[in-house]
Amino acid sequence: MHTATSAAASPGRDDRADAVYKRIAWRFLPVLFACYVVAYLDRVNVGFAKLQMLNDLHLSEAAYGLGAGMFFIGYFIFEVPSNMLLYKVGARRWIARILITWALLSMATAWVGTPLQFYTVRFFLGVAEAGFYPGMLLYLTYWFPARRRGKMVALLTAGNPVSGMLGGPLSGYIMGAMAGVGGMAGWQWLFILEAFPGIVLGFIVLRRLDDRVADAVWMSAADRQLVEQDIAADMGVTTHGSVKDVFTSGRVWLLALILFGIIMGSYALSFWQPTIIKGTGIKEPLLIGFLSMIPYTAALIAMILTGRNADRRRERRWHVSGPALFAACGFVLCANTAGSSLLSMVGLTMVAAGVVSALPMFWALPTSFLSGAGAAAGIALINSLANLAGFISPAIIGWLKAYTGTLASGLYLVAGTLTMSALLVLFFIPAKLVNR
Repeated sequence: MHTATSAAASPGRDDRADAVYKRIAWRFLPVLFACYVVAYLDRVNVGFAKLQMLNDLHLSEAAYGLGAGMFFIGYFIFEVPSNMLLYKVGARRWIARILITWALLSMATAWVGTPLQFYTVRFFLGVAEAGFYPGMLLYLTYWFPARRRGKMVALLTAGNPVSGMLGGPLSGYIMGAMAGVGGMAGWQWLFILEAFPGIVLGFIVLRRLDDRVADAVWMSAADRQLVEQDIAADMGVTTHGSVKDVFTSGRVWLLALILFGIIMGSYALSFWQPTIIKGTGIKEPLLIGFLSMIPYTAALIAMILTGRNADRRRERRWHVSGPALFAACGFVLCANTAGSSLLSMVGLTMVAAGVVSALPMFWALPTSFLSGAGAAAGIALINSLANLAGFISPAIIGWLKAYTGTLASGLYLVAGTLTMSALLVLFFIPAKLVNR
């Protein structure tokens, strides 16, 4: 069996491996990237729809926060079962199923007429999407060894800022241009039109993805063997290979808490950025959409540079904690500059660059010691527990805004959770375990 060390000692093998993994990346990453862009767009376009739908549905800020967060209750309940099913039946069919069903449910949001209907659709949207992101992370572990995976996860997660860059102007345009067409409001057309790409991608996934390296008929036998040897070498240094190992590991639960703090920041940005921009005096949805591109453009650049630097240095902990602390400072700035468009945009840019960079770097931590069924269960468990922040973040910020009349208290709270995550990484995650 080849080890990572022996592979690194052979320049000829390294050159060949570089070519093989580059080909694999071009085969799968464009499709997975597009799926992630569409998934994130369908998940958070409710933040833009909020600018109009609150009045139509007679929702308070607190009720909106609760409805936005209901997605994550369904997501939490079905995350681990969904990822285990993916492990059993294969990524190709399961990811396609997720894409198509969540797109149809996202489209159904256009016809909600009461707060209860809004809550119900958001809940089942979470059920439908459960397992999607951890499933893609698990899929990458089948094709890329740990030393190459950081860059791949960063490229995949680039779908987050790209979704923000494209989704803001697109959502603003749809809400303005389609208002009144067919007797429906702009926010209704937003949900309808932005659902179609998910359906199309579901059928593309069925044709494009291979469940295992052994199924890749487009690769030579020698190339398949190279990848399988690299993955097997990784398996030799993992410590959590079974479902039981995962559920009894304090380290896994600690990582869930760390990710929880980061995701608190991620969804505070996604669900409240349009509101923060509007609060500076900018009212036009299309202009709000274009301004929302700025933080996500900076985030895309920061995330790619962070991922490259982490892989080059083979260092993970500071590449999670540093961006998290940077985002915390951005939230503090936003909390104190509500009347200034310029300073609010600076704060939002710091937040986006920080949380978007921290998220893919975080996933290098658990995938360093999880493998096999343990990886399927562990990634899903960490992600499902942490994504409860997607429920708590909008709900508690909405409640605090209704109670205090300002977003500042909620933004301070999120800054605190990001700081907590950064400190937990530095003090409780051993460098020797993850820096490879």
